[in-house]
Amino acid sequence: MKTSICISASVVFIILILAMTMTQTHAQREIIHEERSQYRDVVVTEFNNQRCMLFNVHRGDMNQTCMDLRDPKRLVFSYTKMSFAGLLLNPDPERVLVAGLGGGTIPMAMRDLFPDAYIDVLEVDQAVLNVAEDFFGFREDDAMQAHVVDARVFIKRAGLRGEQYDYIVLDAFSGEYIPEHLLSKEFLEEVRAILTPDGVVVANTFSSSRLYDYESVTYQAVFGEFYNFKLPGSGNRLILATRSELPSPGELRSPARELYDALEPYGVNLMEYPPRLTTRPDWDTSTRVLTDQYSPANLLN
Repeated sequence: MKTSICISASVVFIILILAMTMTQTHAQREIIHEERSQYRDVVVTEFNNQRCMLFNVHRGDMNQTCMDLRDPKRLVFSYTKMSFAGLLLNPDPERVLVAGLGGGTIPMAMRDLFPDAYIDVLEVDQAVLNVAEDFFGFREDDAMQAHVVDARVFIKRAGLRGEQYDYIVLDAFSGEYIPEHLLSKEFLEEVRAILTPDGVVVANTFSSSRLYDYESVTYQAVFGEFYNFKLPGSGNRLILATRSELPSPGELRSPARELYDALEPYGVNLMEYPPRLTTRPDWDTSTRVLTDQYSPANLLN
């Protein structure tokens, strides 16, 4: 009986400590801005020297962008760092397209790294652009333009105009959801049509989900063999796809060495990436391809 009472007391004590810790953490996480749009609530918080953007905070969604206030250039999230793996396949892009703004971390870094490149940034939500400008230092200029538009609409129109890009980042990903019209075979064919012969598509997506097999076979149907890129501890995977034959991982060591110093201030160790790129399918290759007519993405996310 005494032993049982002691155990119960210990459990109560642990629960109290956890509750106090959670309350303290919640109190320290300060909401400094909240902006509503027709799509979502866009919230900016500060905690432990990090400023973060998240969507629908009351529903518990994850951070979309975080900035280290002590070192704003250094990238916080592993998936953001991983997106620069595309530079292994095209180390000197001249025309860049980024679908999905967030706080503007990726396009701003590309702007710094490649000052002569032209960059188009696509964001469907004006509120996200407002917050990126006001709280995360995103700035347009003559060579970097933000477009408040659905990514598919912009990409289709760019294809009709005959425009092409040599670095395309698909990052219209909320952390738990990718719009289904940006996952279909038809959309990826439109993306491929605006990719230069030596260009690369970098798609941020799930490292595991019920959608994994469907998404993988759809990219494979459009681009053929692609690089699958994951890092331990990350819930994201990056798909690296091209219009041409992929180089071997060994051939990527040279650009990794050449770009190492430029990317080091961002916390990106490009030398770690080539051994982690694989073309080996880890999905069911007999899975049905996603199309505009067959796209159960919302159910599978």
